[in-house]
Amino acid sequence: MNDRVETVVKRALSAIENARTTAALEEARVRLLGRKGELTLLMRQMRSIDPENRPRFGALVNSARERIEKELDERAMALDAAEKAERLESEKIDVTAPGRMPRIGKIHPLTQGIRDITEIFVEMGFKVVEGPEVETDYYNFEALNTPEYHPARDVQDTFYINESVLLRTQTSPMQAREMEKRKPPVKVVVPGKVYRRDQVDATHSPVFHQIEGLLVDRDVTFTDLKGTLAMFARRFYGGEREVRFRPHYFPFTEPSAEMDILCAICGGTGCRVCKQEGWIEVLGCGLVHPNVLRAVGYDPDELTGYAFGMGVERIVMLKYGIDDLRLLFENDLRFLSQF
Repeated sequence: MNDRVETVVKRALSAIENARTTAALEEARVRLLGRKGELTLLMRQMRSIDPENRPRFGALVNSARERIEKELDERAMALDAAEKAERLESEKIDVTAPGRMPRIGKIHPLTQGIRDITEIFVEMGFKVVEGPEVETDYYNFEALNTPEYHPARDVQDTFYINESVLLRTQTSPMQAREMEKRKPPVKVVVPGKVYRRDQVDATHSPVFHQIEGLLVDRDVTFTDLKGTLAMFARRFYGGEREVRFRPHYFPFTEPSAEMDILCAICGGTGCRVCKQEGWIEVLGCGLVHPNVLRAVGYDPDELTGYAFGMGVERIVMLKYGIDDLRLLFENDLRFLSQF
C-alpha cells in the first residue's frame, strides 16, 4: 500500500519538475489530480481495502495529495515568473532608438485633378454643381437634342436599367436640369462619374470622370468660349500653352468643335504620345444648340450660350505624362506615391 502511493508521488514529482511551461504543468495536474487522475484512482481503490486499513490508506493518499499540490503551486509560481520575464524581454522597447516615420497618404491624382480644374473655373465665376449618376433617358438624350435613332443611344454604348432609366453616359444632362431650375444667366461646371460600355484597356474604362461646363446668357459668342478654354489650358498646363479648335459634331451644340493642346512631349514636331500629329485632343465644346434651349423653355432668339465637356482622366494623364489609364484605378502605391 505504501509502495503504490510512493510510486505515484515519485512520478508526480518527476512530471512537475520536467514541466517547462504552465500549459505542460496544467496537463500534469490533470493527469495526477483530475477526475481520472492517478491519485483519484487510488482513492477509489479504498473499497477493496480491508476496513481496518482504510483510515491509514486514506491518510497516505491525502498526504500525497497535499505534497503534490504544494509542488504544483510552487512550480506554477516559478514557471509564471519565468514566462513573464521572457515576455517582458521580448516586448522590451528601446526608447533611445529613432522613431519610424509613418507613411502619410496623398490626394489621388484624379481627385486633385478635379479640384484643380474646378478651382480654375470657379475663379472665372462658374458655380460647381453635381447631379445624379442614375439618369433618365430624357435628360441624358432627348433634352440634349439626341433623337432616338442617334448612335449614342445604342444599347452597346449605354448601361440601361430599364427602358427609360440608365447610368448617365455624360455629365451633360445637368445642362437641362440647371436651366430648368434657374433663369439666365447660368454659369456652372459639373464634375462627376459617367458610365459607358467600354472594354478596359490603356485608354478606355467603363467608369470614368467628366467635367461639364455651361454658360447661358445674352450675347454669348464662340469667341467667349475660345477665350475661356484657352485660359483654362494655360492655367492648368502652365505657361503660354498653345491650343487649337477643330470643327466637329455634337448633337447638343452648334457649331461644335474639339479643342487640342500642343503636345508637351515633342513641342508639336510629332511623337508616339500625340501619334505624330503634334497636337492632342482634350475636350469637346460648342455653342448650345437652339433645340436644347427650347427644351427648357429658353428663347434661342434672345439667349445664347456655350458648353464644353472634358474627360478628367485624359486631362490628368496629359499633365503628368501617364501613358496607361489603368494606373489611375489600380491603387498601386508605387505609382500613387509619385504625386
